[in-house]
Amino acid sequence: MDSAIRLGKLAPAKGATKKRKRVGCGPGSGHGKTSCRGHKGAGQRKGKEYDARFEGGQMPFYRRLPKRGFQNISRKEFELVKVEHLAKFPANTTITPELLVKSNYVKKGFPIKLLGDGEIGVALQVKLHAFSKSAKEKIEKAGGKIEPIKEIIARKKG
Repeated sequence: MDSAIRLGKLAPAKGATKKRKRVGCGPGSGHGKTSCRGHKGAGQRKGKEYDARFEGGQMPFYRRLPKRGFQNISRKEFELVKVEHLAKFPANTTITPELLVKSNYVKKGFPIKLLGDGEIGVALQVKLHAFSKSAKEKIEKAGGKIEPIKEIIARKKG
């Protein structure tokens, strides 16, 4: 009638523990002379590390895919704003990148280019990174001023 749990009788559940693998201890360890590593080659030696793209000597996937065109690594990507968006601001407003970010027209951290799509009837002072020819003409025709910002933050989208 001794069904009480005693500290000395405690044991882990069956299957909860496993014998430690004694690697490199010779044939008596149960893992043979080569410690489950096989004979010769990179897998047998210590410090074996493969690149995440390595496929065992097979032609890797990234090299099997077709490549098309030219990827210009020094390309500058711009956030684009149309002249018609600026028409919504009151006259004599100074348009800056901060104002456009605050107004949710562009994302923060990218250079901004003004495109000439649409019409504008109010005179604005525009300080942005780049302008299309038609955008310059439309802003100046409406009586506004254009001032390019010199430093361009080159950052890739995506």
